[in-house]
Amino acid sequence: MTKTNDPYGGGKYLSQGPDDRRALLEAIGVDSIDDLFASIPASSRFSGQLPVEPALAEVELARHLRELADSNGPAQGVLSFLGAGCYPHYVPAHVDALIQRQEFLTSYTPYQAEISQGTLQYIFEFQSLICFLTGIDVCNASMYDGGSAVAEAILMARRLRRQGGKVLWSEGLHPIYREVAATYATYRDLTFEIMPLGEDGRTIVPPIDDDVVAVVVQQPNFFGIVEDLKAAGADLENHPAQYVVVTSESLSWGLTVPAGDVGADLVVGELQSFGNGLNYGGPLVGFMACRQSSVRNLPGRLAGQTVDENGERGFVLTLSTREQHIRRAKATSNICTNTALCALATCIHLCSLGRNGVRDLAKTNLAKATYARQQIASEANLEVVYTGPHFNEFAIQLPGDAVEIVDRCSEAGVVPGVPLGWFDTERSRQLLVCVTEIHRRAEIDRLVTTLAEVCR
Repeated sequence: MTKTNDPYGGGKYLSQGPDDRRALLEAIGVDSIDDLFASIPASSRFSGQLPVEPALAEVELARHLRELADSNGPAQGVLSFLGAGCYPHYVPAHVDALIQRQEFLTSYTPYQAEISQGTLQYIFEFQSLICFLTGIDVCNASMYDGGSAVAEAILMARRLRRQGGKVLWSEGLHPIYREVAATYATYRDLTFEIMPLGEDGRTIVPPIDDDVVAVVVQQPNFFGIVEDLKAAGADLENHPAQYVVVTSESLSWGLTVPAGDVGADLVVGELQSFGNGLNYGGPLVGFMACRQSSVRNLPGRLAGQTVDENGERGFVLTLSTREQHIRRAKATSNICTNTALCALATCIHLCSLGRNGVRDLAKTNLAKATYARQQIASEANLEVVYTGPHFNEFAIQLPGDAVEIVDRCSEAGVVPGVPLGWFDTERSRQLLVCVTEIHRRAEIDRLVTTLAEVCR
């Protein structure tokens, strides 16, 4: 950038003008900006105009963003029962306060252990907590969210099996998780088959043939039904296929049997329920846990505990299996930056709740959701879709289109749930209702009354 005679610092902080650009091009020996791309074949270059609006001046851009923000309704003024993979739980104030402590400010990839002890320690603690709660040997710390965790688990199952290419996944697996996994597998030798749900909402597992590399079941499933994991995985005891258990509502661990105790090989999913708000749907907290025998195929990274030359406890990256650390052909995945700050919030919330606190909070959620389901069935006279045991969520059958009914309820200040027709057109009259500890009894009664009036 050339220096000009001006009273404001000699042009040091001013944008480049036409003369500056010409001088730069002359210095590198080309005539135009286009010459810099001459090595790219013309057939691979885009010569048209991108379909984007012209740039706005800063004052116009600020006004435009305010107009977009004003188009949203205030969350505080609406009673919401939305769930479907991202859940409204209370996050204690101390979580936000503690994640801002200076010990945790090195929250990017902790390659240099000597300056990343805070980050490495809480990743290690995070891994330990998840292993305890899932009943599985090893947990990593590099999943973005539940969807990417499911996709990575299926790819890992394929690596472990080394033959076959069929994945059986439950109809109760989150539809978006299925979509993400199918996208990951686009250029892989994998096929997917859906295992249907019974009248109780639990997965019906067919006989497992030799081509199957993984059987994937969600707990609780997308419709809130608590699966019988032991029965679902019974045929896998003597089969090399991986039994993958997924969760999107990790608070259910307070009341359900750890998946590792009933035969799961991989436990993956989402931890947003602990320590993280809805945050407009992200960022989220994915995790992945496996058996010790499979650890070399685990994507991402592991933080480990050791001692230094003085015998003091310290933390290091024990295993990193992405291509940045080893030969590309040997890498299990290129997944890299984990949502470390969100994982820290999860770790703090879990530690402050403790074993008894997690169980008590889960009991509260179960009790409120059970009350809501009973009242909707008896007072609003609406049918519950599945009869099996549930946690936090349940699907109900409506007399008309769910989207229209949600819109009418919203006009009354109540968002009653997620229309399932968004995911499956055959479920256009079904609604997924989520009730957690934040909902008071009077608010649940208001939901029931509103549904009864609108569906009358």
